[in-house]
Amino acid sequence: MAPGLLVIHEIGYLQFGRDEPNLFFNVVAKRYEQGSLILTSNLPFTQWAGTFADDQTLTAAMLDRLLHHAHIVQMTGESYRLKDKRKAGTKSSRAEPARKYEPEGGQN
Repeated sequence: MAPGLLVIHEIGYLQFGRDEPNLFFNVVAKRYEQGSLILTSNLPFTQWAGTFADDQTLTAAMLDRLLHHAHIVQMTGESYRLKDKRKAGTKSSRAEPARKYEPEGGQN
């Protein structure tokens, strides 16, 4: 039984070894148009290949499936974990609001 929604947090926090990119691609490919995915990452898509063993072809195929029907939300600003630093006056408290990512051409 597959979950209705699969959430994968922090893509790119750790780099994958040699075999893991293929396994992850299989998860994405099986979920494509079959089930919902939420992915989080601090990396722009242009840096994802480094996470997936520098496999440009696999990364492009995976992003093609992920972005086809995607709603992308880009968030900017400082980490909420730094709030104590801001209170102490060692960090700026300015943060920008979240905004929806618009791919080139304005299409989703």
